[in-house]
Amino acid sequence: MNNRSSILWFALALLSACNTTKNSMPTASISTVNNGKVWSSLWQQRAAEYRALCFQAYNLAQLRLDEALKQPGSKPLAVVTDIDETVLDNSPYDAQRAVNNLEYDTATWKQWTAQAACDTVAGAPGFFKYAASKGATVFYITNRDEDERTGTLKNLQRYQMPNADDAHLLLKSGNSSKESRRLEILKNYNIVLLCGDNLPDFDKLYDNHPTEQSRAQVTTQLARQFGSKYIVLPNPSYGDWEGSLFKFNYKLTPSQKDSIIKANTRFAK
Repeated sequence: MNNRSSILWFALALLSACNTTKNSMPTASISTVNNGKVWSSLWQQRAAEYRALCFQAYNLAQLRLDEALKQPGSKPLAVVTDIDETVLDNSPYDAQRAVNNLEYDTATWKQWTAQAACDTVAGAPGFFKYAASKGATVFYITNRDEDERTGTLKNLQRYQMPNADDAHLLLKSGNSSKESRRLEILKNYNIVLLCGDNLPDFDKLYDNHPTEQSRAQVTTQLARQFGSKYIVLPNPSYGDWEGSLFKFNYKLTPSQKDSIIKANTRFAK
């Protein structure tokens, strides 16, 4: 076992040991898919490289906003952002589920968001406060449900995020596509930037669960938008990239997901 593998397994063993101490029953053997989510959450929480990528994204966002401010149009400027893993950090929830070999669950997720306990993503508060100070209106387009409104606003307001109110928080209603909500904003504003961690946060071409190959093709097609109008934040834990790998089959067992992961991973020969 090489040094990198040793560190990985030590971290996982430590997390599992901590969890066993807190609970009367030891956790089940962690599957590959959840094993990976523990490691991803650990990276998100501890790696300076993760923070650097977030700062890089928001530094670039500020440069692009400054450029847009030099060319005002007939409509006021707006910046549109996703919330989860773009403004707020949910890695404690992901880690807790994964270390117990449990996957995402709507009921426990809503218990988590109701606590309004998320920390912020590095660079997010500074950038959005800067945008507001320059006259840009911030809109939050999220696929959290309506019954998560109170907790979501409380969490945003905890960090004095600008425009953290009912009028600027656009929750999911109906399907998960964000296109109709973007179009509503465009009626009165010029959207100069979109920030997100999941590609459907940016363009309707990613809607309707495209295949992994289609997502790659669309990304190549939109290449010039990334770093220009589309600002992407890192999220190694979840997203449509994961869904497309599993063909959006939410009934797969962890064992079935493990098999797909191993079949689609390139290993050294």
